[in-house]
Amino acid sequence: MVVSGVLDIHTEEALQDALCEALNQSVRGIDLDLSEVEFCDCSGLNTLLSVRRRALDEGRTVALQVASGVVHRLLSITGTRSLFTVPDEEHENGGAVSGAPAETEGMSLAEADQDLRIELVQLRRAMQTRPVIDLARGVLMASFGLSAEDAWKVLVTLSQNTNTKLHHVADDLVGAVTGAALPEPFQQQVAATVNKLQTEPVTPGVG
Repeated sequence: MVVSGVLDIHTEEALQDALCEALNQSVRGIDLDLSEVEFCDCSGLNTLLSVRRRALDEGRTVALQVASGVVHRLLSITGTRSLFTVPDEEHENGGAVSGAPAETEGMSLAEADQDLRIELVQLRRAMQTRPVIDLARGVLMASFGLSAEDAWKVLVTLSQNTNTKLHHVADDLVGAVTGAALPEPFQQQVAATVNKLQTEPVTPGVG
């Protein structure tokens, strides 16, 4: 299944419906091609995790085959990339259909349980941190006149360049609105990233 465009709070319902429909029509699950996704935030990630949970309950899989840079970064930051990976045993068998679900085939019960626990922790974390992350995006959008996508880029860049978890970055940015001091490295990174985004030349569209 090929998914493209923007995956955020405005498109999560449509994404959920499309993925569930594809899952309903599948035998073993769905393979995702996210190479054309231009933007993905916690809303999109929550949707992917939710559908994966449903697929697992039904003995099927949601496997990520190709992803764009923005999707790779989000999965890396949240530690959820491994949850969408098909086990090597399936590739070695040439993708042949077997009696066991691809996600649990060749895995011990302990390994399967560990995988489920990781997913649950990541899903809960994403749900808990989403409000403050969305607030931080709003702060950046209002403060610098950024689009939702550019505000997300600032948050991700700040997280990567300061080696700080995304929700901690968001906490500090929201706290700064109420008078808390924003760490100097954060101020410098925000200023540099915003300046870069605002001075990047706009590529004319082809019409």
